[in-house]
Amino acid sequence: MEKINIDKLISEMTLEEKASLCSAADAWHTKRIDRLNLPSAMVSDGPHGLRKEDDSPAHFGLLDSIEAICFPTASALACSFDRELIENVGNALGKECQSEDISVLLGPGINMKRSPLCGRNFKYFSEDPYLAGEMGAAFVNGVQKNDIGTSLKHFAANNQEWRRMSISAEIDERTLNEIYLTAFEKVVKQAQPWTIMCSYNQINGEYSCENKMLLTDTLRDKWGFKGLVMTDWGAMNDRVKALKAGLDLEMPSSHGETDKLIVKAVNNGSLDMETLDTAVRRILTLVDKSLISKDKHSGFKYDMEWHHEIAKETAENCAVLLKNNGALPLSKNQKIAFIGEFADKPRIQGGGSSHINCHKIDSALNSAKQFADVTYAKGYNTDNDITDEALLNEAVNAAKNADIAVIFAGLPDAFENEGFDRKHIDMPKCQNELIEEICKVQKNVVVVLHNGSSITMPWLDKVNAVLEMYLAGEASGAAAVNLLFGVANPSGKLAESFPLRIEDTPAYLNFPGNRDKVNYNEGIFIGYRYYDKKKMDILFPFGYGLSYTKFRYDNMKINGKSASENDFSFKDNDNVTVSVDITNIGEVEGAEIVQLYIENHIDEDNRPVKELRNFAKVKLAPGETKTVTFTLGFRAWAYYNETIHDWYVPSGDYKILIGASSRDIKEAKKVSVLSTVTIPFVVNKAATCEDVERFAKNKAPLDDMLMKCVKARHKEDSEKTLEEELKDLKCGFGGVPIHSTLSFTPDELKYEDIQQTIKAINESEK
Repeated sequence: MEKINIDKLISEMTLEEKASLCSAADAWHTKRIDRLNLPSAMVSDGPHGLRKEDDSPAHFGLLDSIEAICFPTASALACSFDRELIENVGNALGKECQSEDISVLLGPGINMKRSPLCGRNFKYFSEDPYLAGEMGAAFVNGVQKNDIGTSLKHFAANNQEWRRMSISAEIDERTLNEIYLTAFEKVVKQAQPWTIMCSYNQINGEYSCENKMLLTDTLRDKWGFKGLVMTDWGAMNDRVKALKAGLDLEMPSSHGETDKLIVKAVNNGSLDMETLDTAVRRILTLVDKSLISKDKHSGFKYDMEWHHEIAKETAENCAVLLKNNGALPLSKNQKIAFIGEFADKPRIQGGGSSHINCHKIDSALNSAKQFADVTYAKGYNTDNDITDEALLNEAVNAAKNADIAVIFAGLPDAFENEGFDRKHIDMPKCQNELIEEICKVQKNVVVVLHNGSSITMPWLDKVNAVLEMYLAGEASGAAAVNLLFGVANPSGKLAESFPLRIEDTPAYLNFPGNRDKVNYNEGIFIGYRYYDKKKMDILFPFGYGLSYTKFRYDNMKINGKSASENDFSFKDNDNVTVSVDITNIGEVEGAEIVQLYIENHIDEDNRPVKELRNFAKVKLAPGETKTVTFTLGFRAWAYYNETIHDWYVPSGDYKILIGASSRDIKEAKKVSVLSTVTIPFVVNKAATCEDVERFAKNKAPLDDMLMKCVKARHKEDSEKTLEEELKDLKCGFGGVPIHSTLSFTPDELKYEDIQQTIKAINESEK
């Protein structure tokens, strides 16, 4: 198929045709223009599988979708800490899109897990923006290598379900950039998604769809995004204002009503044609890419069984072993009881716009038959939270008569889903009671969890092992069994912290807000950033996970030199290499996720104790050693500074940490970093004498002014010199604004002296 001549098309289109392209034809298609032989492009819900509906334009996302592969959800995928694995999942989904003539897969979702209560946390990767960005970039690159687009979402600060379509997220500039935009920035710069989907919510009182700072100043001008921006479904507010802000495509159709507003605005001069043409060009570019892709991959069909195997291997690599007192792996010779409805009917995904009509579903109960003759007891119902005494008694008896009880538990759909937030982070009471009762009659208990976000575990000290599967897709059951019996070795680590209770969480007092707004008063301190700063006990830390083998960390090097050496100094824009040797000191093959954090020692702005700055997953045979090497650049040391409205690295000491989790640091080295950026110091009405002492390049004007006061008060019989008295005065005036010194000094100091001092300091900063 010939490439679209975009310039020619734009020149031939009427105003009405241009306006019409700026909204969809229906729930899933861009508009076609038959007069100009312009076809439509189709998008489909994702991101962990295709939720493609019938092509009929009457469908609006409410009907059954085609049969497809359900891969693990983002909450599980992120626990792999494996860029290559995530890219492979994206690649598989891209091929499925080819097979189904889909041009754009709507995903991935990379919003931060601000609170474990968010109902859509299962669709998001992490509480950490670096990890979420790396996972998102790998996913997008995987999909788009197949000439299929992605739609990175939800841009931005969409961190709750309650009033998600209208509430205003009140966020300061630093927090917005440092926490809630960083993952989007990484994906844009590393993968250039074809499209970005704006969020429903407002940010500081302005809807995302009409937020020029977000859609143009930041996304396009700062980050260099080249693609198209679309709304979330029904997220349009003021169509003309949105167009001016950089919002190109409204989804879904608005029955032509908003198209009329565009035409009216152009005709009355409130919208210029150039702005409209820019949006039309982006939409035509997307359609053109779609046509080229269809022509290139025409007739392609994927192998569903092969992709099911990919889903199983992915789930195995994402699962997190949270506890193991020797109960795992299971032995084929044991008398094993599988207990819990999730053993027979696993919860593999969340509900809502990403719900997949699965190709097939592997249950743990069926999958275990190849290894052992297990007994089964349902134990509980998932459609309510009421203990069924008959089911409980049956389960207790099954556990009593077994060598080991494996309880499959977690959160049913009613506890977490798109459209509502969780009320608490507890599992159903009936399931917790079941685990407690079984622990009374069976000393060997394993719990396998199916949940989309963190939960509490009141029974943790009573069970022998806990395997966290998250929502691991259609092959979840087979993957769990392979992990339980040691065919696969758990290698995932938590992409979010597990708190002891909901009251401990950073946003507890500010979630979900009131009807109009939610205040992000915790600032940059979400997840482990908060728990570390508060020195709080938690259930499981960020980055935590066990294995059936053990690993040794040693021989840390920085720029090729042993970390045992003393002097390590760099400029903030230097590339710094950090390496460490990892050895499998156990008896089975395994994979370790090596995490690099930067610890901040500079008390210039309130910063987290440490922040994840890189990671790698390394597979090792027993006794094998591999060297893992990281490269650190400017952003490794930086934070977002609101004075310069950009990233900044203060000069001083930092510490490079390499560990197995955020709270299991194996190697550490202090280094010195020199900033190449100087932030101009300005004496404003709030500037104090101490500020001048700390930040001003030229402190002499203040010293001269204060020395005038010292000399006026100095007594000849004083035991102190003028210099000593000046030092005392500066100490006493430390927190005093410069303009206020007039009230605490001798008559010899005049108003003009203070003004001249302020002027002299500010002049020297230019």
